[in-house]
Amino acid sequence: MKRAMAVLLIALLAWIWHARQALHDFPSILSAYSAKEYCSCRFVMGFERAYCRDYVKQYLPLARLDEQPDVRQVLAEGLGRSSRAAWQGSREGCRLLP
Repeated sequence: MKRAMAVLLIALLAWIWHARQALHDFPSILSAYSAKEYCSCRFVMGFERAYCRDYVKQYLPLARLDEQPDVRQVLAEGLGRSSRAAWQGSREGCRLLP
């Protein structure tokens, strides 16, 4: 039994080492996706706030989702990361800001 647990632990550590970059990047995906999609939903497609909030809702909750309609920007925070997206124009749509 001890040997099986040791092998399982080594396999888990090997998988974590192999997937370390993806695991590091994962928290940013939630906020970036939410900011970009919410911006597109609101400012490109012109849908209502409630609809767009439901549209970007994920299994993992956001800590914050704020829009600034006067400058057409969106801030999303989740899993300790934040991302901002802004409307660029009718032909360009929205993009993530650095």
